[in-house]
Amino acid sequence: MRMQKRPMALTAELVARVERMERDTSPEPGRTPLVEADYDGIVEGLLTQHSPDPLWLFAYGSLIWKPEFTALEHRRAIAYGWHRSFCLELKSWRGTPELPGLMLALDRGGCCEGVAYRLPDNDHHDQLRRLVRREIAYREDAASTRWITLWTDGGTVRALVFYAGPRGSDYAGKRSPDEVARILARAAGHMGSCAMYLYQTVVKLEEHGIHDRRLWHLQELVARNIAAMAEAGAGR
Repeated sequence: MRMQKRPMALTAELVARVERMERDTSPEPGRTPLVEADYDGIVEGLLTQHSPDPLWLFAYGSLIWKPEFTALEHRRAIAYGWHRSFCLELKSWRGTPELPGLMLALDRGGCCEGVAYRLPDNDHHDQLRRLVRREIAYREDAASTRWITLWTDGGTVRALVFYAGPRGSDYAGKRSPDEVARILARAAGHMGSCAMYLYQTVVKLEEHGIHDRRLWHLQELVARNIAAMAEAGAGR
């Protein structure tokens, strides 16, 4: 008999306790915002590396719950050689210089199950440009895109993924689940809290039938952190 999975410990009510909008601290010090010509150059480079027909996009985090693009179809997909990791430090968006947050990226090793989206078959340049504008803000992050092979029920597809192979000063490296949970339970920026980012990601992955054990454990740890902070605050 198949055991029923426990409900999420990190609830919308717990997230609401720490959800807030901090001041916008961008651009981050030492980082160069992209200009219009930069976006065109990134897109041209991507199209030179691979001429997509059709155009597939791999989503493993916020692109699943906040897509902002039109998709003709979607499939559950696996990327081998990569795994989800809260390994990018954020000093804006969902963090501040005083209390940096963490964002998901693909780090080396293992495998990652996510969602492959097939975008419309016309005007790939414009579609990629809109995605790049959404996902990349600084020149230092221009190399955070990659074409990777995905395994789906319908066969293998070549897909674009953002924030693959993180590197540079914003790469937070390997941290323990307890340390990551403490950060996610506390950090927020002008786009909201890291706790909300985690909550939305786990919820949408589960809706697609994707159970990420690492993220499931992490949401339990974040829920405990938020509950403990609430209890400590009530005891003052």
